[in-house]
Amino acid sequence: MRSVEARELTEPLCRLADLPEGRSVGFDPLGEGRDTMFIIRKGAALHAWRNHCPHYDRARMAWKKDEFLNGDRTRIMCAAHGALFGIESGICEIGPCLGERLTPVPLAIRGGAVWIEGPYAPGFRPRAKA
Repeated sequence: MRSVEARELTEPLCRLADLPEGRSVGFDPLGEGRDTMFIIRKGAALHAWRNHCPHYDRARMAWKKDEFLNGDRTRIMCAAHGALFGIESGICEIGPCLGERLTPVPLAIRGGAVWIEGPYAPGFRPRAKA
């Protein structure tokens, strides 16, 4: 049975150098079997978000591994609904959840490594038993 409690991670997500400019990369920090968050690098800035659309909580946003952006890489796109979100703000600009926001993941860079700042909760919540 999976733990549903948030916890501090003891390992970094990756090295900063491993994040390609203008691209998105998904991560599974707690080993849940799917990417529960993603990071987009724009210049010196990193933007990290949980991998769930506010329109429907269990919707995975990427259309394939590490593809969380639209075709011209100017917005985050939910492949399930076509919603488009600002990369920096996480706010839905076009789509069924207009004005709603993605859940941010706070990051820290220490010694060239990217860490989640603070506790991280599982992204896959167990369904209620009938």
